Amino acid sequence: MNQKNLFEVDWSKIPAPSDDGAAAHLVGMTIPPLSLRATDDTEVTLSALPGRTIVFAYPRTGEPGKISLVDDWDMIPGARGCTPQACSFRDLFAELKAAGAGQVFGLSTQSNLYQTEMASRLHLPFAVLSDAKLALTRALNLPTMEVAEQTLIKRLALVIDNARITHVFYPVFPPDRNAGDVLAWLKQNRVNL
Repeated sequence: MNQKNLFEVDWSKIPAPSDDGAAAHLVGMTIPPLSLRATDDTEVTLSALPGRTIVFAYPRTGEPGKISLVDDWDMIPGARGCTPQACSFRDLFAELKAAGAGQVFGLSTQSNLYQTEMASRLHLPFAVLSDAKLALTRALNLPTMEVAEQTLIKRLALVIDNARITHVFYPVFPPDRNAGDVLAWLKQNRVNL
């Protein structure tokens, strides 16, 4: 399938993911002291960040006009929508910060090189973290899917307060509303960290 438009999606024609319980264990977990390469050319250790951090994870972003990873990508529940999800966090970035998010990051298992191109093309005001070696994914036992012999993180968002996961959004659907859902939660759950 050729991805002509990554933004205009009729979500009623895309299968929604179901809650398979694969993220139920995450609330209360401590983020391990692992460094991940970021698109701003830094190494980020989420466990060392003070205050409230939002990390939204997604399987993989696509490129306009490029071939999908597999022909039936859109029919894999939860696969489609990584670019709209990232752009929703971009568009609400200032509001997320105003509502208490000290940091916002994207996360996928794609390479840093690929993510850097995507972050630049989409004008993201936050860094995207690469877990290409699956270190964080395995340490937290994040929900994953196997597609075309690749391990991809299922779409979710984490609220991390001083290195501890305090809330998880999972499953996420439709993806373009994820940032709005996180913002609403932040406004209702303000804390002084």
